[in-house]
Amino acid sequence: MSRIKKLFDLSGKVAIITGASKGIGESMARGMAEHGASVVVSSRKQDAVDVVATTFQEDGLEAIGVECHVAKEDHRINLVNKTIEKYGRIDILINNAGTNPYFGPIQNMPQEAYQKTMDINLNAPMELSKLCYPEMKKQGGGSVIHISSIEGLHATAYFAAYNLSKAGLVMLAQNQAAEWGPDNIRVNVICPGLVKTKLSRALWDNPNHEKALKGIPLRRMAMPDEMAGLAVFLASEASSYMTGSVLVNDGGILHAPIMTA
Repeated sequence: MSRIKKLFDLSGKVAIITGASKGIGESMARGMAEHGASVVVSSRKQDAVDVVATTFQEDGLEAIGVECHVAKEDHRINLVNKTIEKYGRIDILINNAGTNPYFGPIQNMPQEAYQKTMDINLNAPMELSKLCYPEMKKQGGGSVIHISSIEGLHATAYFAAYNLSKAGLVMLAQNQAAEWGPDNIRVNVICPGLVKTKLSRALWDNPNHEKALKGIPLRRMAMPDEMAGLAVFLASEASSYMTGSVLVNDGGILHAPIMTA
């Protein structure tokens, strides 16, 4: 294997991916596995992760499925314990699981919806990272990847709880990067734009969908696989000098002139 190509090789690494039964999480899990990692596919329902893990195994990839509702402490502990029991180490953690139960004005936002959003989108990644930290430190390093959103980088009407939680992930990553860097644990963030997933269905499955695409220079939404390459990069030695970084993958919406002609 060539010197540069080897930098992307994840052979011998173990990766946990939350929210990996579909969408972006499943694509990132496959990306890890296809580059040689042993993958722990995690999501709320055991049957769903078993389907994904079995599909990976049939393709000659190493994977297991572990049920985990990330907002539940006992589930997070079980996820880490099952990973250590099976593979003996944790090299990569991708905090991808997310939710957005409320769309509407801030003044009408129920406390329950706000708390659920923060528990799943922000608090769970922090707590799961803390559980993985001792294992990564013991083995000499690791890579944590938080999946935020462009909605965490700018204000959008009616997305307050979601935006707050995703903005919090950015600062969480940068604080973890500052504190964990001496242990050779890198922490970075991916901010996807509009991706065709179940979570974003309300945005793309509506009559104004085509009009919304005019605000994206590439004139289309992304597909989940278009996020997987960044995850492989951040998990691998190809990004060995990157930590605390925020990588935007949004079709140009934040950093290019919007042409509507």
